[in-house]
Amino acid sequence: MSGTLAPEVLVLGGSGRVGSGVVAALLEAGSPVLAVGRDQQKLEALAEAHADEPGLEILAGSVADDRSAARLAEAIVRRPRPLRAVVDAIAGPRRSARLLDRPVATLRRSLDQDLLPHLAAARHLLPVLQAQARVGRYLLVGGPNARCGWAGYGHASVAGAATRMLAQVLHEEAPALGVRLQMLSIDAPVWTAENAPRACAGWPSVLGVGRAAVSLLAREGKAGDGGVCVVPYGPGDASPPLRMLAWDYGDALRDACGRDPAGHDAGQAA
Repeated sequence: MSGTLAPEVLVLGGSGRVGSGVVAALLEAGSPVLAVGRDQQKLEALAEAHADEPGLEILAGSVADDRSAARLAEAIVRRPRPLRAVVDAIAGPRRSARLLDRPVATLRRSLDQDLLPHLAAARHLLPVLQAQARVGRYLLVGGPNARCGWAGYGHASVAGAATRMLAQVLHEEAPALGVRLQMLSIDAPVWTAENAPRACAGWPSVLGVGRAAVSLLAREGKAGDGGVCVVPYGPGDASPPLRMLAWDYGDALRDACGRDPAGHDAGQAA
């Protein structure tokens, strides 16, 4: 049955700030989407916002720990559509505090909430991609605090740096499963309709971030081909929407615009 349906992209944290932008960009690109989140009301609001899009489905689920992630993977395996890619856009709350002002247990909780769910998701969803996708794609979305400390957000900075290292290790391990794993590292906070009045001029939009995610998913290549692991994204990197994902139509896209789906000039090394 699954062979008769177009494969879908799973978006973890699909009803969140960045996740909703990824969902919108994927639908814009013509891809079926399965949005997963823990809050059923937020998922229903996402579905209502895209009520005219038959390609969007929602599923309540969690990757907070191994047991939850395994349960989600089992539910996905039972679905009629196969997976073609996973976008991990989950993010914990950003609590402002100095590291030295909070007990050690605060950092432990931050790692439990902001780091370990990414590992739980990868452990259980990478094998699903291996079984279902011709060339699987797995994309983590990282925040601006992954490379340098974010003043006043020390715990999030440590967890973000650890998540970046997790992505680099998984990037080396995933090719054995036939999956290409990368991280999209957002260099600034993102703005939405809700925070627009206080957003800075250089902040990228959530749709722009979503389009960058689609471009990375669409990029041609195969697991283990030496592609860069961590791809930075800033306001100047926004790319136009792609109609469908480019591993199906990469040659036509490059011929039409002279650039590969990741935004590089044709023939330029990644």
